[in-house]
Amino acid sequence: MIETERLLLRRWHDDDLPALTAMHADPEVMRYVGGGLPLTPEESAAALARYERDWEARGFGLFALELRTPDPGPVGTVVGWAGLAVPEFLPEILPAVEIGWRLARPYWGHGIATEAAVEVLRFAFEYARVPRLVSVCHVDNAASANVMTKLGMTEERRTVVPGRGNPVLVTELSRGRYLRGRA
Repeated sequence: MIETERLLLRRWHDDDLPALTAMHADPEVMRYVGGGLPLTPEESAAALARYERDWEARGFGLFALELRTPDPGPVGTVVGWAGLAVPEFLPEILPAVEIGWRLARPYWGHGIATEAAVEVLRFAFEYARVPRLVSVCHVDNAASANVMTKLGMTEERRTVVPGRGNPVLVTELSRGRYLRGRA
């Protein structure tokens, strides 16, 4: 569990499923993800189960993002996720650990993704001791690319996701560069 000024980054609970399902059902949220289509409630339930399996198998995963303050929404609201995953959808960059985030649309533009991602980055390099992080976003997803820049990540390559044809930007940051920047 990690606390920021406005957020609690924590493991998932079964009662988080309605918030996750609502987020995944929004076409704008899912616009740049996978096939660009909303997920069904069943797909969201499977995703939630996968998030927890990843924590158990790898010792890291996606944190649920819960509001600790009433701005920009009610305290206790799950507004999305941020965390670490293995980007199996892009074999050419493996082995790798990816930092990522996804927020429900009402919480876009409030700095929440950056606030959460800064703590996930710290968790990855200082606690999980990951040697290098990547982040992947659709080339048209300027908001995610902006978060990557704020984290100090630099472009590694542009490529296409096999089987989907999505053009993506891959950025990276090494643990060594991160630690030098903190000194």
